[in-house]
Amino acid sequence: MDCLFCRIVSGKVPADLIAEGDRWIAFRDINPQAPTHVLIVPREHVESLSSLDESRAGLGGELLRAAAAVARMDGLEDGYRVVANTGADGGQSVPHLHLHVLGGRPMRWPPG
Repeated sequence: MDCLFCRIVSGKVPADLIAEGDRWIAFRDINPQAPTHVLIVPREHVESLSSLDESRAGLGGELLRAAAAVARMDGLEDGYRVVANTGADGGQSVPHLHLHVLGGRPMRWPPG
């Protein structure tokens, strides 16, 4: 498998890492869509949010707690957005589960 995020997790592709936990890493997006744009990815290859099943109990919660921690680290007291694109129609461009933490400016609605 040639997964970009797996290569980042393994250190084969450099990234601007800002935080990590036992089961996840967080790094700055190379094409930011907001002043803060951080990606949080599980260390284990999980294709998408749809792939979270009982065998990965608790991983979703860990990723969301990581998103809140990243937002605090970047001083996003006025608010932020957490996005998980899932599947081609959902806009997922890398087939490895990841959360986008976006902030530092007002977010508009609808987003897409």
